[in-house]
Amino acid sequence: MNRSAVSRLSDSSAPSASSAPANSSDAPASFGSIRSLDAPGSPSVSFPQDRGCPYHPPASYAPLRTEGPLTRVALYDGRPVWAVTGHALARELLSDPRLSTDRTMPGFPAPSERFDVIRKRTVALLGVDDPEHNAQRRMLIPSFSLKRIASLRPSVRRTVDRLLDAMEREGPPAELVGAFALPVPSMVICALLGVPYADHELFEDCSRRLLRGPGAADVERARDELEAYLGELIDRKRTDPGEGLLDELIHRDRPEGPLERAELVSFALILLVAGHETTANMISLGTFTLLNHPEQLRALRSGRTTTAVVVEELLRFLSIADGLLRVATEDIEVAGATIRAGEGVVVATSLINRDEDAFAGPDTLDWERSARHHVAFGFGVHQCLGQNLARAELEIALDGLFSRFPGLRLAAPADEIPFKPGDTLQGMVELPVAW
Repeated sequence: MNRSAVSRLSDSSAPSASSAPANSSDAPASFGSIRSLDAPGSPSVSFPQDRGCPYHPPASYAPLRTEGPLTRVALYDGRPVWAVTGHALARELLSDPRLSTDRTMPGFPAPSERFDVIRKRTVALLGVDDPEHNAQRRMLIPSFSLKRIASLRPSVRRTVDRLLDAMEREGPPAELVGAFALPVPSMVICALLGVPYADHELFEDCSRRLLRGPGAADVERARDELEAYLGELIDRKRTDPGEGLLDELIHRDRPEGPLERAELVSFALILLVAGHETTANMISLGTFTLLNHPEQLRALRSGRTTTAVVVEELLRFLSIADGLLRVATEDIEVAGATIRAGEGVVVATSLINRDEDAFAGPDTLDWERSARHHVAFGFGVHQCLGQNLARAELEIALDGLFSRFPGLRLAAPADEIPFKPGDTLQGMVELPVAW
């Protein structure tokens, strides 16, 4: 295993992705270890942790699956917070207005030092509560409705086909993240927003550093650079409008007046970053997972299941955004405990989507189940605005990829392919493939 992969494992002698059975009954291997904290009575499990296998939760989370649905974990700095691990409780609390997404509030949980240094900077949609959140969301809903996304499907298909054409011309092997998984959602969200794709290297680099660092200073610089780029783009669009959601927001007639520059930058930042990073990780990790589950992949290729079913189960199974963050604004009596005002809450999606009370055989990749009630997109008023677009992109990308290359396979041993650490979106750093 290469050094980049080894460094992410809590136990370097642990099995990796290739060691997990590649059939429908694969359960997580027993790797990783619980990190004990020095303070007596403190939580015995830290959150987040690196995955040992990119498509399974860390094995060290096993105690959380039996202690739930509400327990205590420790953040990177040892601070204890509440962890929600039960499916029913997660849906209840994600709908509770007493839990806030305002990351500027004291007590808001920071899963890493990188997050902590920028949490005082407001983020549109994800970082505001109602009524402000509702007002922001209403402005954007028409652009992400089922009808609107249906109208975009032919364009997404053309984008996918162009990228697959280029891969085919170049011939194997290919690095799928750079050649396909990242460009698909980047091109789509640029077209939707009206952001020039010619600038993709700049904003993709800023997005990567914003989410992964490596250090706190890198995160701050990336945020500054991305905001500066988007501010300049918005200034140009004020005098030279184009076609896109940003142009529409800039020039929309509103009784309360036009949106301020800072508001527009905040909208643009969250839509641009979330609009390509999440889907890119799902495409790369979804492909890796399917190639490690040949029986399930055969069912897809043979038409015994549909790409829509596969996407929904992959969303549940992979849970790439593992850890929705909240802070209590009032005391909440729930699950036999009291979440006090000012206490942080982490909604552990990878465990919630493996809750046996909600999903039979949760550690199995199963096309026969109905997985639509997963919380991969969150739940309640903050449920992901772009979920219709994400589903469309994933369906078209995976369908196109496996149809074009029926012999697609990994071009390196699975346990040597690097994947991302646990304190960011889960996905593959790179994915060498051949056909």
